[in-house]
Amino acid sequence: MSTIKIDARNLHYRDLNNEIHRCILQRNGFVEVVLDNVFGQRYIAAGLRKGIRVVINGTAGNDLGVFMDGSEIFVNGNAQDAVGNTMNSGKIVINGSAGDVIGYGMRGGSIYIKGNAGYRVGIHMKAYEENFPVIVVGGSVGDFLGEYMAGGIIIVLGLWEDKFPVGDFIGTGMHGGNIYIRTKTIDERLLGKEVKVSEIKQEDFNLISKYIIDFCDSFSISRNVLKENFVKLYPYSTRPYGRLYAY
Repeated sequence: MSTIKIDARNLHYRDLNNEIHRCILQRNGFVEVVLDNVFGQRYIAAGLRKGIRVVINGTAGNDLGVFMDGSEIFVNGNAQDAVGNTMNSGKIVINGSAGDVIGYGMRGGSIYIKGNAGYRVGIHMKAYEENFPVIVVGGSVGDFLGEYMAGGIIIVLGLWEDKFPVGDFIGTGMHGGNIYIRTKTIDERLLGKEVKVSEIKQEDFNLISKYIIDFCDSFSISRNVLKENFVKLYPYSTRPYGRLYAY
């Protein structure tokens, strides 16, 4: 494995990203890029393909991993908005918290956030052919979780505070995929009118357990969370707004 180290201190985001791509082009095979002193630079790892691992020490800026297609990103810190924007495949692991619109239009791969995330997590998230998107948040998330969601799964664990871990308007406009929340009960007044609640079945548990195990192992968290109660949110229709249109 070839490792490249870049000091991002005082680098403009364009210069940093150009340097990342320049260094990758000079190496053959698997490449690890370690970025030190990152302070909000945008578009890191944009469009990177398989065979590349990026380790970020600091705070990643907006659109981390945008259009990413198979790379791995590990953030030792926090990340700002739109992590995994239109991501096709790969893995993003954030050892901290993240901002709004995480996984916007995401079509595949996985995003693991140890801490909290903001509003509109998983908005317009969709599965595409063999690609299946997954977002797991260890803490809490804001309003409009899974807004207009069309595929994949979102798991919210609520590990760090003793309160319900999701804001209002959950699943508004949702027409595909599923949301799983670690909780015994849910106040249905928090839900968008497009979703319903059910207990998880064995096939649900088999699906989410492998991602929760991977999440726990990524952050050295006990797997005992799997022994607790989860509820499942699912859309009642694949075309909830059909009556609003003439076709």
